[in-house]
Amino acid sequence: MNHYTEEINRRRTFAIISHPDAGKTTLTEKFLLYGGAINLAGSVKGKATARHAVSDWMGIEKERGISVTSSVLQFEYDGYCINILDTPGHQDFSEDTYRTLMAADSAVMVIDASKGVEAQTRKLFKVCGMRGIPIFTFINKMDRDANDTFDLLDEIEKELGIATCPINWPIGSGKGFKGVYDREKKCVISYSDTEKGTKEGTTTEVPVEEESELRALIGDEAADKLLEEIELLDGASAEFDLAQVQAGKLTPVCFGSALTNFGVEIFLQHFLKMATTPLPRKADIGLIEPTEHEFSAFVFKIQANMNKAHRDRIAFMRICSGKFDANMEVRHVQGNKVMRLSQPQQIMADERKILSEAYAGDIIGVFDPGIFSIGDTLCMPKEKFQYEGIPTFAPEHFARVRQLDTMKRKQFVKGIEQIAQEGAIQIFQEFNTGLEEIIVGVVGVLQFDVLKYRLENEYNVEIRLENLPYEHIRWIENKEEVDIAKLVGTSDMKKVKDMKGNPLLLFVNPWSIGMTLDRNKGLVLTEFSKN
Repeated sequence: MNHYTEEINRRRTFAIISHPDAGKTTLTEKFLLYGGAINLAGSVKGKATARHAVSDWMGIEKERGISVTSSVLQFEYDGYCINILDTPGHQDFSEDTYRTLMAADSAVMVIDASKGVEAQTRKLFKVCGMRGIPIFTFINKMDRDANDTFDLLDEIEKELGIATCPINWPIGSGKGFKGVYDREKKCVISYSDTEKGTKEGTTTEVPVEEESELRALIGDEAADKLLEEIELLDGASAEFDLAQVQAGKLTPVCFGSALTNFGVEIFLQHFLKMATTPLPRKADIGLIEPTEHEFSAFVFKIQANMNKAHRDRIAFMRICSGKFDANMEVRHVQGNKVMRLSQPQQIMADERKILSEAYAGDIIGVFDPGIFSIGDTLCMPKEKFQYEGIPTFAPEHFARVRQLDTMKRKQFVKGIEQIAQEGAIQIFQEFNTGLEEIIVGVVGVLQFDVLKYRLENEYNVEIRLENLPYEHIRWIENKEEVDIAKLVGTSDMKKVKDMKGNPLLLFVNPWSIGMTLDRNKGLVLTEFSKN
């Protein structure tokens, strides 16, 4: 195996998904702690450890204790090179999560042990199902009083329709949480001295057959219960089958507490063993194999103003095949331009290091002078193919945006266009006017707050939002065949166009959509647009 294939095969790229507050950002932090990327792990709420999490870098994130944008983190552990994509848990940002999942090869689902499967977990799980990627489950917060372990597994199976296979098993919960039993090694692992989770701490392993040692470590009651549960487990749970895991039909489950570091490292070790190397991707010329094809990548995220000092824009791309070299020329397929990528960098949340090379599976950020869009393909100059597009979610909330100070027109238009290019909001104009009237569409209402916050803080523009009653949007699929000006709609229909000049229709209620279709024979409307 040559060096190049070896480098690609040691990559693992995964996204972390969960309901808000299940502990996803804390778990990310602990992975970094074990990987040696940070010396002291922060927590999102930041009381005991007084540091904010590395992956939440935007002001509004620190204020509210939620992740708004996906961040990308890379670290080394045990000979593997790991790329973590941390996704926003809040449902208002599920679009960002979907795009991030497009760039990952597997997903880690974090579930709060006292709450079980929550609404957002279901939604995100569906998105993973759309991609068919392997899912690994970490049941967190065992240091608090948790639901019955068997019930939790049962709930995952029923709610999400995926079989579970526990890799380890918790011993007690809340104050009585003693550690975990590793099913493969057949031993009990307990933890001490993690100093509220800021240090790795020490672990003690005792084989289950050493019954007297086991009782001395966890007490008689816990030992009796554990031995009984192990027997039940071996009879009841699904057999571990790696092919099923990789097909996204079986999820390995680990238990622990990210806050106190119990069970985090075991989870990481098992995950790395089971997760796949970078997967092939679909393009219009067929499947592109990571190790057999020269450099190619696609853009899945654009983020403006990550660095306050330099009003910059970073395009994040997932390298799908081959090796990237900072000096090489690449073709931007959508722009049909051959270029060098400027300032390629690996990003550790808001810290960055310029890099000279990267391999398939890696996520790199490059400076974007305003030419990239989400879903764009990059490949070698001699080639010309496109990866499949990333679907755009239909916005469900609309508002008219006005700037309060008319002198700041330029900043306002620039700010709103840049934030729209990141994909957090979608902006529309009245069909027959210019940018005087801007209508913003978002998937979740919290996006409006973020827009307001960012325009004020990053572009120094104050805005007023006026909510509009529209709830449904449709793209006109056969726009070439339809005269938009002559479309006959209902009184609550509005004609708008998007940034690229595509015509769209907004409706207040679903029956208006049916009416409009009836009145205009041959009109084809669609809910999704592909970038």
